[in-house]
Amino acid sequence: MEHEIRFPHLGIIWKNIGDGFTIGGFEIKYYGIMIAFGFLFGLMTAYYAAKRTEDFDPELVFDYLICMVIPAIAGARLYYVIFSWDYYKEHLGEIIQIRNGGLAIYGGIFAAVLTLYIFCRARKVSMWKFGDIAVKGLLVGQILGRWGNFFNREAFGGFTDSLFAMQIPTDYFLQHGRLSEIIETGLYDQAVFQTVGNKVYTYVQVHPTFLYEGAWNLLLLIFIIWFTKHKKFDGELIALYAAGYGIGRFWMEGLRTDSLMIGSTGIRVSQVVALMLAVGGIAVILYHKCQQRRQKK
Repeated sequence: MEHEIRFPHLGIIWKNIGDGFTIGGFEIKYYGIMIAFGFLFGLMTAYYAAKRTEDFDPELVFDYLICMVIPAIAGARLYYVIFSWDYYKEHLGEIIQIRNGGLAIYGGIFAAVLTLYIFCRARKVSMWKFGDIAVKGLLVGQILGRWGNFFNREAFGGFTDSLFAMQIPTDYFLQHGRLSEIIETGLYDQAVFQTVGNKVYTYVQVHPTFLYEGAWNLLLLIFIIWFTKHKKFDGELIALYAAGYGIGRFWMEGLRTDSLMIGSTGIRVSQVVALMLAVGGIAVILYHKCQQRRQKK
């Protein structure tokens, strides 16, 4: 039963959902597979968008991805480790172990943006035009990557009894040495009970924030694809992404129980970054709107 995931109010019960499988004695994690799928389908999305962009060579997308993959993964891991240093300073050998999770999307984005800046300078192409193409692939990657969190039973929120409440057996956390996660956050004290046959099982019942973010990002992707034909300046889609993702992430981060904090302040790092993204994106859009109005006068 420890590999079961339930959505009781939706009548959905998924049994035998493990976090990986073994081939020839080597364990392959679904988390890694979803990250790989994220890169692959993100590439396909960006390439298709590049082909529909005037005066842009779509082959640049492949070249950029080759340059970006390693820095993005390293940046995502570095970001996570920095804000979890109290743990990793006592477990240095685990810093390079990413198969069990521990990649922060903001670190990956920052590294990818820096790589894009260097790449565009070297290839003499507009970073803003390329960025408008890349954000579509980025959103696809983020949507798929969140399903990696699902298989790892991580990045979930606090207790809820809402329609989308997700139940994870407490035995799963016990078997994987993660019982402290749900004890320290109080979720263990709020565990619910389900009777199956003659046995009673306990579950933590939480917000499936991976699902919330995936759905939000899908809506944002659809809107950006629709808006592409209406954009007025290069970089506008980047600004829309920053504003849209920032607003959604700020709200969803407030639900999570595993947020990275700024020291002992109790301030969530991701909410600060999300707020900066949202404000920055909106400011860029408003600035260009004002510029356009001045030009019309």
